[in-house]
Amino acid sequence: IETAAMKAVVAIEAGSTHRGFYAPGKPLINFDLAMFRRGARKRGINLATYTKKQPVVFSRPNIKRYGSYQAAQYARLNGAMAIDSITALENTFWGMFQIGGFNWKLCGCSSVEEFVEKMSRSERDQLELFARLVTNCGMLKPLQQKQWLKFALKYNGPRAKSRGYHKRMASSYARHKAQEKQ
Repeated sequence: IETAAMKAVVAIEAGSTHRGFYAPGKPLINFDLAMFRRGARKRGINLATYTKKQPVVFSRPNIKRYGSYQAAQYARLNGAMAIDSITALENTFWGMFQIGGFNWKLCGCSSVEEFVEKMSRSERDQLELFARLVTNCGMLKPLQQKQWLKFALKYNGPRAKSRGYHKRMASSYARHKAQEKQ
């Protein structure tokens, strides 16, 4: 994969800093409440009994209270883990590539805990997990050939097109490619 293509994915997923960590040992995360609700339902967990016990999980990330968006996301994740750790970890997006924890097997891990451990170790581990995911899910060729829509639909799902993910990828790639030439 071209460096510019890799940087394009990271820029879209992690932002312009291109970092996979919010603090040492703490990868960037995005706890997804809607997915957590679906995951809990599948596991037979009644979340209604937890809305008062773990209110942080069910409210928007409170940046004012926690000091930063990432600290607020970790507060939500920790609350969700108190309800069910597997569901919480699987329904959070991790690292500079924002890979959903539910992809742990496709990333070559034996458990979601191993996946999180690797995500928490280094950006190199995050890159290796991404490489395994891309290879195992048929995304390598579209990424190599810069077929942004095809890649976006596999990486971000059916709504990627309506969200313009592929257009942002193409634009980010062009920006990074131009920077390589300077």
